[in-house]
Amino acid sequence: MTLTPEIYHAAFDDALARLHEEGRYRTFIDIRRLRGRFPRAEWHRPDGSIREVTIWCGNDYLGMGQHPAVLTAMREALDEGGAGSGGTRNISGTTVWHRALESELADLHGKEAALVFTSAYIANDATLATLQRLIPGLIVYSDALNHASMIEGIRRGGGPKRVFRHNDVDHLRALMAADDPDAPKLVAFESVYSMDGDFGPIAAILDAAGDFGALTYLDEVHAVGMYGPRGGGVAEALRLADRVDIVNGTLGKAFGVMGGYIAASARIVDAIRSYAPGFIFTTSLPPVVAAGAAASVRHLKADGRLRDRHQAAARILKARLKAIGLPFLDHGSHIVPVIVGDPRHAKMLSDWLLEDFGIYVQPINFPTVPRGTERLRFTPSPLHGRAEIDHLVSALDRLWSRCALNRAEASA
Repeated sequence: MTLTPEIYHAAFDDALARLHEEGRYRTFIDIRRLRGRFPRAEWHRPDGSIREVTIWCGNDYLGMGQHPAVLTAMREALDEGGAGSGGTRNISGTTVWHRALESELADLHGKEAALVFTSAYIANDATLATLQRLIPGLIVYSDALNHASMIEGIRRGGGPKRVFRHNDVDHLRALMAADDPDAPKLVAFESVYSMDGDFGPIAAILDAAGDFGALTYLDEVHAVGMYGPRGGGVAEALRLADRVDIVNGTLGKAFGVMGGYIAASARIVDAIRSYAPGFIFTTSLPPVVAAGAAASVRHLKADGRLRDRHQAAARILKARLKAIGLPFLDHGSHIVPVIVGDPRHAKMLSDWLLEDFGIYVQPINFPTVPRGTERLRFTPSPLHGRAEIDHLVSALDRLWSRCALNRAEASA
């Protein structure tokens, strides 16, 4: 058989056709955010027309991407330092803005040091893979619902791994008890799981890790900025931050900018800095981004009112959804997943909300969530007011029956 371009194209076509047939093909919506009017944006339609919409699925949880303190810091850094960083952190890409950001992050988590990456995905992947290479025989115990970046980092590390059932500390203990007591161990888990919005049992996992002499790696990506007296995450809120060995966080969600990081002891950070390819060989964040992120972290350490308003908006939305009988998950966090249960219905609802009501929310399908649990994932912010919530709930109430979906009581 002669290999031709058509053979390769056919493979791509088949793969894409399967997504279309299952209703899982992803479409992107072109938007232009409107500065000073968050969560409003312009939707630039394929036909060239423009419509104003409200974003209900964003990860800029607190609207800090629009905050004057952040924008001012970014403008100043742009004027002073220019656009790009000029290289990797090792080759001219470490600036005073990067150092200031890492200092803010170390202080946020009460750790000796922090290390900034281009994304939290890279921070997870690079750190977890490197830890296994630096600690011979390290066994990693990973929660079954950990983020893809954690799973990939553990896989690339190439060492032994154990997957414990989601939030099941008894299973975790059983797995650790079955292994060599002298083998080095690390437990990797999250504080807030982004698709269901549930919390990890941090205290119980830390206790188990302590009993077996394991290091702990906590992903606080969906919690930093939003939980704790200074926005240090759920571990800070529970006064457990000092017991966590390594914290992973993002600058692209509640802090409203871009990038990721770890915070840990100076020794751990130095080892990752010195050995992780995902850090060493990547161009560093532009100074303007580092400056904006540092300003956001600094501001949120003191702005507890914004966190209070954020939680209030989530509570109000959940109460309204419960009142009209829609099935959603409520684990007490700021994430509000409305369960649709079918990828085609989820896409239809998403399209109707956008076209008919100017509400932008993307459907979440397999493999991000298990089949049969397809959903619309709403992320209310402090800037989603009563009018926006009223409009959303009214739209969902009208559209639910159009999809021939059964109403159900919200499940906790």
